[in-house]
Amino acid sequence: MFDQRPVSARRITPSLAAFAALSLLMAACAPAAPAAPAAPAATEAPAAPAATEAPAAPAAEVKDFITWYQYDEKNEDPKSDERVGNEYLRKTIPLFNEAFKDKWRWINQPQPFDKMATSLVAAVQAGGEVPDLMQAGDSAIIPFIKNGTVQDLTDWVKAQPWFADLDASAVAACTGPDGKIYCVPVAMTPQIVFAWKDYFPDGYPKTPEEFKKVAEELKAKNVAAITFFGSTAFDGEGTTRFTNTIIKSFGGTFDDGQGNMKLDTPENVAAIEFLREIIAAGYVHPRTWDGTTTPFVEEEPMKTAEAASFPTGIFGYRYVNPLKAPSGKEYNKGNEEDMLDAITAGDVFIAPFFAPEGKKPGCGTGVSVFVIPNGAKNPEAAKDYINWIMTKEQNPDWVLGPGGGFPALRSMLPEIEARAPVAKAFYEQAAAAVAASECRPWYGSLERRDEAKKIIQSTVYKLIKEDPTADISATLKAAEEEYNKGN
Repeated sequence: MFDQRPVSARRITPSLAAFAALSLLMAACAPAAPAAPAAPAATEAPAAPAATEAPAAPAAEVKDFITWYQYDEKNEDPKSDERVGNEYLRKTIPLFNEAFKDKWRWINQPQPFDKMATSLVAAVQAGGEVPDLMQAGDSAIIPFIKNGTVQDLTDWVKAQPWFADLDASAVAACTGPDGKIYCVPVAMTPQIVFAWKDYFPDGYPKTPEEFKKVAEELKAKNVAAITFFGSTAFDGEGTTRFTNTIIKSFGGTFDDGQGNMKLDTPENVAAIEFLREIIAAGYVHPRTWDGTTTPFVEEEPMKTAEAASFPTGIFGYRYVNPLKAPSGKEYNKGNEEDMLDAITAGDVFIAPFFAPEGKKPGCGTGVSVFVIPNGAKNPEAAKDYINWIMTKEQNPDWVLGPGGGFPALRSMLPEIEARAPVAKAFYEQAAAAVAASECRPWYGSLERRDEAKKIIQSTVYKLIKEDPTADISATLKAAEEEYNKGN
């Protein structure tokens, strides 16, 4: 960039000044000269050479902007579970680099989704290399705050033009106990139920009693009424993908609101008794438990219509494919459009979970967020990136890609539906299901969330699969005491 400041007038040099002063002094002391004819006019001194322009400043250095996503743009396998996110990055990284070609160069460093949070904490505490920005889930925010992992973004976030458009619950998920904002929410991922219409022609059951009645009818047709994430895989991920849904639907909880685990409640006991009952009756598909050895195998019965319903996160539509309906109709593009097409055609529908009379269906919800770690080399690059993602041009694609849910920016849903008409029925049904549910983060006031979900899922798995005769209340009490020892 050229220096555009005006060139200053040249100052007279010291040697010229001395010469001028000496000349004046000599003129004053010299005797008067006799009159002489007028001398010819003195010629003008040659003009001083024009000032030369300052040399051009060197071009600004283009700096690396480092991100951690669970997606890998270099993975072009069309059968990869993460192909949606992989393809999104592959398409979007060049767009960002072109938009900021004189400033930033986006480099993504893929990370295992179940190790990202702990890896970031370790890197920050060790003073190691950290990214400028990382995609994370809201459940990691309190551990990040407690470990000094992420930057306080309060003042910057509130100064951005998109802040007023953010969903209030999404902002709350990024807000620490001190009232400061430590992340930027981009997408929300509530829990819903995918169900085959042929198996539930009158809609999904509203109560446990209705569910058992329909389940018995389906059993006679050799169809399981439900499949879910029932294993202890991924350090208790089943807590967030199903266990929370049924516990909260029965009015139960995992905490006492003060940071202590609270599992031994009448509502929790009732939920586990119900699970034991439907498992013993043969209403739950047996592959529900196999995820420990074969990750996410619980999805398979829904794909083949061997199971009639599958409660999971809204993002599940991207992974449950290809599909074969009870009628034999196939949706076999092998990508996320299979589920969207099946919903549009009316073969699959989205519903809230069931709940006992007088209670509202439970609905876990997560928020996909951006954090800027402490120790980031180029935090300004992260802020430029966030502002770029929050535009109308970029945000819908992010939500449809890495987000896999509803946009945190309330004004973006019509944009998303317009950009992806095939998803219109999906979003309409999902919104209705969420509105009929009570959606809350699964962890409540629990701060050691990785530890908590492992304890919860292991305990529930033991009670409904390993030892279905164990005393429920006593086992739950022992589990909560195990967690609370660390408080």
